[in-house]
Order: sequence, then C-alpha cells, then structure tokens
Amino acid sequence: MPTADSPTPHFETVDAAVDIDALVVGFTEYGLAGLTAVDYLSDQLAMRQAGHLADAGPPRITPFENGVPRHHTRLYVDAERSLGVVVGERMVPVDGAGGVADAVTGLADRLAPESLTVLTGVPVAHGPDDHVPFYIATEDYRDRFLADTDIRPMGTGFLDGVPAELVADGIGDGERPIGVFTTPAHPQAPDAAAAIRLLEALTEAHGFDVDTGPLEAFAATVEAQYRALAERVEAADERTMPDDRMYM
Repeated sequence: MPTADSPTPHFETVDAAVDIDALVVGFTEYGLAGLTAVDYLSDQLAMRQAGHLADAGPPRITPFENGVPRHHTRLYVDAERSLGVVVGERMVPVDGAGGVADAVTGLADRLAPESLTVLTGVPVAHGPDDHVPFYIATEDYRDRFLADTDIRPMGTGFLDGVPAELVADGIGDGERPIGVFTTPAHPQAPDAAAAIRLLEALTEAHGFDVDTGPLEAFAATVEAQYRALAERVEAADERTMPDDRMYM
C-alpha cells in the first residue's frame, strides 16, 4: 500500500483534449482473457496511445516488442468511436489493487466517460454450455446497456483485485455506470477464445463494430498448439510407465 511518502499511482496523459463515451479496461488476469481483448481492440481499431500509468509500485516490468520498450499499462483512445481502452500488461498484486483502481477512477473522472467496463476471465469449473459471457454490473449499467441484450448475469461468487475495487466503489454512487464482463477462462494458458467472448459481449452491449476474425484464427491456432502439447506430454508419461503396474 502507498505510504504518505510514496508516489501515488496515476495516469499521465499526453493531452487534455480526450473526449470519450466509453472506457474499457483489461488487466493481466486468468487466461489473459481481458488483456487479450483490450489489446486486440487497441490494435484492430488502430487506436492512438494517449497516456500511461505512472508510479504503480512494484513489481516493475517493462514489456518490449522488436526491441522497442513500452509502458506496462497504457491508455488508448479512438475519437471516431468515442472509446478509450486501458491495456494492463502487468499483473497487479493484491496489495496494489486499491491504488491502481484509484488511478483508473481518477482517469475516468478526467475523461468523463458515460460508462466504465471491465473485461476479465474467471477460473471456474465449467462445461461447454458455459462458454458464454456473463455480467456483473451496477443497476444503472444494467438499465442502460444490458436491458436489450441476451447476456446472462453471473450467478454467485465474488470479484477480487482491481475489478472488485472498481465495482465496490460504483455500487450505489450513481456517478458512473460500471459493468464487468467475464467468462470461464483456462488459467494455465492464454485463452483467446475467452477473449473473443468478452469482445462479443462488449460489442453487443455498446454497439461497437469490431472484426474478431483475426482473433478467432489466433484462438484456433493456440488451441491446436496446446492440444498437441498435451498429447505429447501424455504420450511421454505413458512411455515412462512400466508395462507391469501390478506393484504401482
């Protein structure tokens, strides 16, 4: 937790002329579903980077691609769609969730979007019928964005981390509708299929037009790779077992 002498997490923006109606956030959580979804949005829509999270505290990471470093938590905007996206590549420790959530809330206060949406996966036991998106949302979010959709509410459970902090602060305050779209995700591997379900929920609720075709192809590739890996591991285990298992 930040002390009186430690820096407070906050978003530094490149300009003050950012005007958006919807702010969507995704962090590094189970199956990377939320992160994959918002990262895909920022890339597919060619959104402009407009800021980043500063003074987030440990652990400090600096992602890079093709030798080029970048901030781990970034704000992107799309003026045409009036959309803002926060892409969080660093896993937020439990004791840092409050500070990061306050930074997101402070950013939302500055940008004044009409809604705040969190995308995240959840590691729950599930069958094929549960491969759908669910929502947890404040009453004003449900009334404005979910009344005409087929998205189902999540039954029972609890949120934790940054999503919990954001939703808890939004219960009953009436300042800004806050909703969470979640879906069962496989925690042991990047779950691109779960990310697609989150994007489908977001686009249904808010009317964005996003082509998920490239992400669907990526999901199929990842699924095939991990299926092949699992088969190889299983075959290797069988080869190491003795033929006579009478005394095993």
